[in-house]
Amino acid sequence: MSEIPCLTYMALYILSFHILQSNSRTSTLWKLNAEEGKIIEASHFPKLVTLSAQPEEVEEDPIFNIITSTVIHYGKTWTKRSADSSDNLYCTDCENLNATSRELQSTSKNMTAKAHNTTTTKADKKSAKSSQPSPPDNEQLDCGKTVNFTYYDSLVGIANRMSHPNVPEPTVALIFKKRGAEFDVEALERRLMKAKREKPKSVQLYNQIGNFFRIKGDTYRSIECFRRALAVSPHNAEVLLNLARVLFNLQYLDDAIYLTRRSLEVQPPDKSAWMQYYTLGEIFKAYGHYQEAALHLRHCLELRPEFEPALALLRDMETLPDNTIHIYTLLIIICLVLGVLLVIVSSVDANLETDFAHDQKSGNGTSTATSSHRHHFNRAMAMRSLKMGGGSLRSSGNGAKRGTSCG
Repeated sequence: MSEIPCLTYMALYILSFHILQSNSRTSTLWKLNAEEGKIIEASHFPKLVTLSAQPEEVEEDPIFNIITSTVIHYGKTWTKRSADSSDNLYCTDCENLNATSRELQSTSKNMTAKAHNTTTTKADKKSAKSSQPSPPDNEQLDCGKTVNFTYYDSLVGIANRMSHPNVPEPTVALIFKKRGAEFDVEALERRLMKAKREKPKSVQLYNQIGNFFRIKGDTYRSIECFRRALAVSPHNAEVLLNLARVLFNLQYLDDAIYLTRRSLEVQPPDKSAWMQYYTLGEIFKAYGHYQEAALHLRHCLELRPEFEPALALLRDMETLPDNTIHIYTLLIIICLVLGVLLVIVSSVDANLETDFAHDQKSGNGTSTATSSHRHHFNRAMAMRSLKMGGGSLRSSGNGAKRGTSCG
């Protein structure tokens, strides 16, 4: 029984001896050499038990070799090199390369500055300021990607925008044209491209590009530009009015009048709404409602008295014959005549039914409809003859009385 504890003690002693003699990686110490500015390997922890007096050779650590053989370039990159390479030679090469690169850069800058100073003059600077950079060849004027939804997509004219014909509107050029200057479409397109590069998400820019496409007759693109503007600003009175003008030219009168009235509702109070009233006058004239059209055109002239198109529309409507009144009067007369005829026919039918019912009560229930009609006719004739006879008898009696009185 005493052998078991001895074996246990022996096993524990052997295990502890192996643990003390083991060389773990965690026992390696690294330290920073302040003189060289590098990380070097320090000595191991002292061993508690040594078998011989000879000095122990330290094993190389591969992780430490990888770290110490990695250097950093000035371009913020890591480079792996061999462990036995000369650090002084590498660093000298790096410094030489960096010094030569810096020298080349400085000389190139000096040369370009000297060339620029010698070649440029004041006239060249003025021309450089006035000249604008030409846009790329593949750049096109548009309003970007089409929007998915606006509050006005339910209108028929907007829903069918893919199938609209191209209708040019040359009068829209008056918006961009300056007084006493000729209108240039290409120059306008270049200005709009420049504005798009500076402010690509401007609602006012979308509105102007839409008007530009109205001049060229590209109906689909103009509607898409107005839709993109309304997606950002749904209550923009100017955009709503321009879209209404496009749909009015396409003869979508219901959509045009809805958008124009909506534009009139959201028009700021500090801006004049003469264009909305003029558009309403045009739409009601197309409907044939001349009185309402004249009313809106007069509102337009109150706000802008010298607007020649509104005056021309009013003169045209004054020269037109007022055929609508005659038509309405004729319809009223026809309706009255038909009403009177219906009343007469219904009264005759009621009299015939009452006479037929009276004949049935008096015992003539076996007579047919034709006999009742004949009886009614004969009775009426008899009553007339009696009346006439009574009148003649009265006249003859009065004559006899007068004769006797005279005698």
